[in-house]
Amino acid sequence: MQPSIEQLGALLATKRIERPEEGYWQDFVCEFHQRQRQQTVPESGLLAVWRRVTGFVADLGSGRWAYGAGLAYAAVTVAFLVMPSKVGVERPSIVPVKHQVVPSTFPANEPLTPQGTERPEAKPAAAATDQVF
Repeated sequence: MQPSIEQLGALLATKRIERPEEGYWQDFVCEFHQRQRQQTVPESGLLAVWRRVTGFVADLGSGRWAYGAGLAYAAVTVAFLVMPSKVGVERPSIVPVKHQVVPSTFPANEPLTPQGTERPEAKPAAAATDQVF
């Protein structure tokens, strides 16, 4: 049921006459400033940390939660794949080598050639008068 225009006019006229008590606005402003000061005073302790964390989490949207969960899943998967497993690996015991070193029979200044091939003979360098192109 909607009020008529006459009813609205009478209501507004009544409200115009009503005034708050003396000092109402001053008390309101004092209470308002007191509340603001209490909110800005830094809290310490576990309760303050809890309020900050819950406030931060409340500000996150559902999309950010999904991205965060996906990133955490990827990090755990990569860590699982990268970390070595604790499989029992037997290390062989170290045994000193007992081989005898035999000196080489080849002269040190002659180049080696494969068996069955002859060494190519050294050719003299080209003379200054020879054209090489």
